[in-house]
Amino acid sequence: MSAPTTRTRSAGPAAGARGLRRFLTERPPRQERCELCGVAVAEGGHRHLVDTEKRALACACVPCTLLFDRPGAAAGRFRAVPDRFLTDPDHHLDDSAWELLQIPVSVAFFFRNAALDRLVALYPSPAGATESELEPSAWSAVLDGSRLAGLLEPDTEALLLRRSQGRSECYLVPIDICYELVGRMRLRWQGFDGGAEARADLDAFFEHVRERVRTVPEEDRP
Repeated sequence: MSAPTTRTRSAGPAAGARGLRRFLTERPPRQERCELCGVAVAEGGHRHLVDTEKRALACACVPCTLLFDRPGAAAGRFRAVPDRFLTDPDHHLDDSAWELLQIPVSVAFFFRNAALDRLVALYPSPAGATESELEPSAWSAVLDGSRLAGLLEPDTEALLLRRSQGRSECYLVPIDICYELVGRMRLRWQGFDGGAEARADLDAFFEHVRERVRTVPEEDRP
């Protein structure tokens, strides 16, 4: 990955970055608790909710997750983060498409902010999640050809893109793993381009994503 340029700015609360410090520091093991009801939850084995007012993630137990899986629960303030990983083999991104996105590094993720009713583009950097200004025309030209864009749930899912060695990848993933990636890169970033440790961790992260993805169901294809 290359270093960020001055054309971008650090992501603020409206971009969904606030309240995600759980992924930004190394922590010793501790007992995680549901941030709604206080019950103990398994480390790494629980789900998250998006607090759409605070633009933050909250750990949640299974009952609370199921409660907010229902549309309109809590007037839509809390939304359960889905656990699906999807890929669309019929959609391909070439170099010209990546250039239209104007992302200065090789990895980015995009989610639709329901409150702002617009797409937000973020990428990892030494400063954390950095927001890139994205023209609506670029979104349409590059990603609307994929069924993944039409399946994307606002606030809780993201399109995760990577350009590496002349090959592009695009996955629909839970929003929380994108912020996990941001935290991992921030912890391991060294020097101008991230360094060998950050690149190795990035490779391992995407290998884990590939192991979990499934192809878009036939009924959701054009």
